[in-house]
Amino acid sequence: MKISFQNSFFTLAFVALLIAFMVVAKQILIPIGIALLLAFILYPVHKKFLKWGVGNIFAAFLSILLLVIIIGGGITFFSAEIIALSDEISNFGSKLSKLYADVIFYINQNVSLVDDMNKDQLLKDLKSWLKDSAGSLLGGTFNSTANFFTGLITMFIYMFLFLIYHKGFVKAFMKFSPAEKKDQFFKMLKGVQQVGQKYLSGMLILILILGTVNSIGLWIIGIDSPFLFGFLAASLSIIPYIGTTLGATIPVLYAFMSHDQLWVPLAVAILFWVVQLIESNFLSPKVVGNSVNVNAFAAILSLIIGASIWGVAGMVLFLPFAAMLKVICEEYEPLQPLALLIGNSNFQDGESSKKGLFQRLKEKIKSK
Repeated sequence: MKISFQNSFFTLAFVALLIAFMVVAKQILIPIGIALLLAFILYPVHKKFLKWGVGNIFAAFLSILLLVIIIGGGITFFSAEIIALSDEISNFGSKLSKLYADVIFYINQNVSLVDDMNKDQLLKDLKSWLKDSAGSLLGGTFNSTANFFTGLITMFIYMFLFLIYHKGFVKAFMKFSPAEKKDQFFKMLKGVQQVGQKYLSGMLILILILGTVNSIGLWIIGIDSPFLFGFLAASLSIIPYIGTTLGATIPVLYAFMSHDQLWVPLAVAILFWVVQLIESNFLSPKVVGNSVNVNAFAAILSLIIGASIWGVAGMVLFLPFAAMLKVICEEYEPLQPLALLIGNSNFQDGESSKKGLFQRLKEKIKSK
């Protein structure tokens, strides 16, 4: 087997330049990436408006307006919940500071890192540090908010352009394909669009289901603002693997700090464990389905790379992007090994032991 060092060098150089470009231009690429995925979801709505005789530009405007109304309604609801919970959040911060001081003091008593540590003085120093850092935190929050709204406006502009010029984009990309493979290339573009559309629409449905179940469970347990914590935990599940754990940690920690009974945080933890078990074994395969079809190794790798390059946005975006890359690689013979490394089909035997609980029970029932 001969190895072409020249080709290897050019490949590695291209990957390095691509990563560098994504890091440098992330302020531009992140809104474009989010706008592209949202445009995939809004495309059927835009298409429906066009069938009703609405003009192309006005149809795109109505589609985006519908999205803004839905998002605005959610933000309004959760803002009201946060305002109603503001006093509890303040008490929660004080209790968390006291818990931190107690833990540090307990560790120092058993390990003796610092001589003559005073717990009251430690708590006082912590409050003083928080007060001194409030100004810089406020300034950083202002800058982050300004950047957020700038990116949000830019994202809506990109989304609008994607919708009104979608036919032009398709025609332009079709020029990259030889004449004899036009149909195959168009099928590939359609597959990329469907992957993004099915993934995000499936995740939105999954968030609604999980948020409702979480909220009802927290309401039964007696947690304040159950819909806030329930849908917050469900929304964080869009971040693969760590999002579900983080979403469960927040209400468990709040229940531990706001209730004297130990059974309350324990019940919240059991609730989220049961919901996560049902979600991973039943809901995700049924709702999201095989729209992603990315193996665990590629998913975790895309999560790490996305977090390193684009932060939280990369953790959300890089998984569907990996699924889209797989669709593209499947159509080109030199890239098919990469598609096998990303997809599930080449790892079925290795992952058969990881089938969901409900899937294994279903197979056993069928075998009998």
